[in-house]
Parts: sequence; structure tokens; C-alpha cells
Amino acid sequence: MNRGRAVFLLIIGAAALFIVVAVVLGNATVGAPGGGSQSGAVENLPPGTVRVLVASANTKQRWMDVMAEQFNASDATLSTGERVVVEVWNTGSGPSYEAILSGESQPAAWSPSNQIWVDMINQDWRDRYNRALITESCPATTSIPLGVAMWRPMAEALGWPDEPIGWADLVALATDPQGWASLGHPEWGAFRFGHGHPEHSNSGRLTIVAEIHAATGETEALTLDQVNSPQARDAVAAVEQAVYHYGEIDTDLLNRMVQRGARYLHAVSNYEGNVIRWNQEYGPAGTDELEFPLVLIYPSDGMFWESQPYCILDNAEWVTSQQLEGAALFRDFILQREKQALLVQFGIRPADESISLTGSDSPIRLDNGANPNVRQADVVTLPYPSQDVLRGVIDMWETVKKPSTVVMLIDVSGSMDGEPIRSAREGAQEFINQMNPRDEIVVITFNHEVLEFQPSGEVGTVGEELRRRISGLIADGGTALYQAIIRGMERVNALREEDLANGERRIYGVVLLSDGENYASDGVTESQMLAVLPDGTESNEARLYTIAYGEGANETLLTTLANRTNGKFFISTPENIRDIYFLISSEF
Repeated sequence: MNRGRAVFLLIIGAAALFIVVAVVLGNATVGAPGGGSQSGAVENLPPGTVRVLVASANTKQRWMDVMAEQFNASDATLSTGERVVVEVWNTGSGPSYEAILSGESQPAAWSPSNQIWVDMINQDWRDRYNRALITESCPATTSIPLGVAMWRPMAEALGWPDEPIGWADLVALATDPQGWASLGHPEWGAFRFGHGHPEHSNSGRLTIVAEIHAATGETEALTLDQVNSPQARDAVAAVEQAVYHYGEIDTDLLNRMVQRGARYLHAVSNYEGNVIRWNQEYGPAGTDELEFPLVLIYPSDGMFWESQPYCILDNAEWVTSQQLEGAALFRDFILQREKQALLVQFGIRPADESISLTGSDSPIRLDNGANPNVRQADVVTLPYPSQDVLRGVIDMWETVKKPSTVVMLIDVSGSMDGEPIRSAREGAQEFINQMNPRDEIVVITFNHEVLEFQPSGEVGTVGEELRRRISGLIADGGTALYQAIIRGMERVNALREEDLANGERRIYGVVLLSDGENYASDGVTESQMLAVLPDGTESNEARLYTIAYGEGANETLLTTLANRTNGKFFISTPENIRDIYFLISSEF
């Protein structure tokens, strides 16, 4: 089984975690399966009312919330007279796909970002049950361009909005030893790019596919031979060397740009609607946190347009005939021309291209970073790859991506005795399993002493031995937390300096599992520990990912550690520790 396919299957087991993680990150609504947010719920419905759950990609969340509200206010009824109430679960396409497969969520309709997800879930359903889950055609609801979100001054240096900008231009910028100095801006340094992790993010995987199309000049469906061609590998490798941050979802990368500014990342692959929304919410008319306005580059040598198909799960055993009829009523409601036109108000292009994008209330305009004059018919529109080709793309990307160096700090103090240390062992082993063979790993355990395991080095060489050693960890003694963090940061920084001297580019991180308390007599203070941390403004510095474990964990300190270094903070239990390590792997 290849790693890409293994990841798809492993993610299914992680579905229950998304509620916990989303709450930690501040974007979940209690009661929404698998994370995300739920809208349209109506309490105390009279008997006989039919509830219809619709799982929807969160790119169009604001519009879908309005659609559910308007539909429910219309008192729509079935042919048998029962009233229909729609509830929309807004989440990522990946989490909804996983939750449906695992049985955690049982919607009557599903609207993922594109047809790839529909084909994938149908194939998985055939493999399991010898039948497709969705047999009816799925009409498009949107036409959302996927491009590159960039700070406006930098985009203007490339020629935006008047000159066409393609992936070839970004490859040239990424590979030029002068970086931005080649375009007259030495103050910006080397090009710093970010995109979603292709094994977790829809936009991330399509970014790699678009890079391959541009490199090969192919505008029709890709073949595996083209994916693995030297020109494709060279182009993807060139762009990936400019990547300083991956992420589970593309909006997380936009948030990093808001929080850290133009020094941290220069551009990220993203959707037009998100660029508009971030300019509105974080620009001068909103919180005014953006250092510069964001704009969307529409790659002239090929780009994808997301159709967000609306699919009725007509072959799912949990969907009743009444829910099928209700899901169809909602589909017909949102496809009405006047409802499609409302998409424009939220900065989203409707599937019906005859609807104007330039009305007085339309946010799709240049001052919001979007160009309404770029239409799907006027640019190179790329076809979605088959599942086999997509998995081949991910496999190829694994071999050319920028490798990572990770120091793992594992608390083995007495407070971890019992189930905590057992689940910590499993999670740490799983994390190493998900790393690329070219990634480097250092494992440091700590109780009253700080001990670095041997060997350390590339996962392909030392991973098996480290997993074996981790399997024998026992919990005992005090907790030299501050000393362990200092040792971990010193170790990763030494490796980083060595790589810089050798001209090697990597992504660096420290992963800490602990209750966040320091019980040691070594004299190391919290202020000494904090002094060794980077400030998080440089994307090529190490990031610290903290996992709070156990009741009474010092969440304040662990959150501070993660936020200061631009990492992430997670709350763990024995049941989800493996899944948290899995999610952290999406950052590398």
C-alpha cells in the first residue's frame, strides 16, 4: 500500500478528533459532527417534521447559512405534507468525507469542493459494499477559482493585475539565487511560499497538479508518465524548495499571514473567495490587521475552478425517502437564479456564468484583490485528475518536497504512568510512521533527567530503531520541563545552522507532549526557558507544537509556547493522542 493511500485510510480513524482540535483552534460549534460549524437547526419542531442534514464545504459557508435560513423560513413541505427543515454542517471536504465513511455523520446530501471527492467516496463505497453511495448526477453550485494569494506589493512586482502571471514565473522566482532582488526588491529576500499539505488539503493537492500541468504543457488530463517526468519533478521540486509552511487547511495559512505579516510568508495557494473575505475582515474596513492588501494571482498557464457539486446520497441506507425528497427540494431551491446571484454578495462566483459579477454590491473587484474580468472561458482551465493519477501525484511530491527536521520531546515523568504513557508511545510511533524517509528525527525524553535517544537522523535509516525504543518507554520521576525545552530548541537550532551552512533547506519543528508543569530541582527558570524560543516572525525558524496531557495540565504555558513560535496547541486524551500526532504531521 502506498503512503498516500495509507494516509487516506488513516484519516478515517481521526475523524472523531476534529471536534476537539477545532474547539482548541476556536472555530467549532458544539454539536457539529467532525468539527466545522452547523447552521439552520430549529429546536422544538412539531412531530412529523423531516430534518435534512447537508454536509457542505466551508468555502461557501456564509451563503449556505443564508440558504438554510431562507429555505426553513419558506415552510417547504413534502408531497405527503410534512414540513422540511434543513441543517447545514459546514466543514472541510476531507473531514466530511472521513466522517461519512466512518459513520460519524449521516447526511442526506453532500456538497464537497469538487468532483474528486465524489468519485473517491463512491470508489470506497464500492470497495466496502459493492455499490456506489451516490448514483445521481451532482449539479455544480459554484465556479470558484483556485490561485495564489499574495501580498499586493509583491504581486505588483510580478506584473499584477495587468500582466499574466503563471506557475513558470513562480518557479523562476523560487529558483533565482537573488530571490526578489531579481525583480528590484532585495529587501524581501527569498520567495516564501505556503500551501496546504497535499495529503490533507484539497487546495494543496490541486496546487501540485497545476504545477505539473504547467511544467509539462499538458492541458488535458494528466497521465502517470507525465506526473513522473523529469520536467514535472524538477518544477515541483523548485516550487517546494520555496515552501516554508504546509498546513491542514488553506485558511490556516491565510491566518498565519494575518498574524505574522509579510516577513513570514509571501504567498499561499488559495481561493478567490477567501482572499476577498480576508481583505474585508482583516483589512482597513475590518480589524485592520493586514500588513498589506491580499490579491489573487490567476495562474495563466493553468488553474482549477471548484464547482462545489451538490450530491444527494441516494444509495445510503440511513437516508429515508422523505429526506431524499427534502434534499432534492433544497437542491432546487439553491439552484434558483436569484439564490445563485446571492453568492456574488459573499465574493463567490456562481455556477451560472451569465450572472453578473460587477454589480454595485459585488465584492469581486480589484480593491478586494479579485479580478472579475478573469472568466473561466478566457483562461486555461485544468481537468481534475483520476484517483490513480492523484495518488501518483502525492507519491511523487513526497520524493521532492522540502524535508523536515523534527525534535520530539516526550514527558516520561511519574504523572504519565498508566494509560497516558501507553497512548503517548503509540502516538509518537505513529508520528514517525507518517514522516518522510528523508525527514530527520531526534527523540528526547525527560523526567527529572533529559535524555536524547540514539540513533537520530533520517527517518528512513533510524525510524525503525526509534519506534522500537519508544515502545519500551516507562513513566517515573520528576519533570524537568524547562530544561527539556531548552535542550530541544538548542538541538533543532544546531541542526538548522548546520543545514544553512551546507545550503540545505528544511522545515523545522519541536513537538512536545507534557502536562506543562515543571517539577525539577535543576534551577532552570521559566524565563530562561522562554528566552531560547524564536519569536515566530521568521518562517524558516523552528515551530513548537505542544500537546497538553492529563487533568490539570498547564494549558496557559503550553499555549504560550505554541503561539510564541507560530506552532499549534492541542488538548489530548488517551483516545486521541495518536490522531493529534497525525494532524501535526500535516504541518511538515
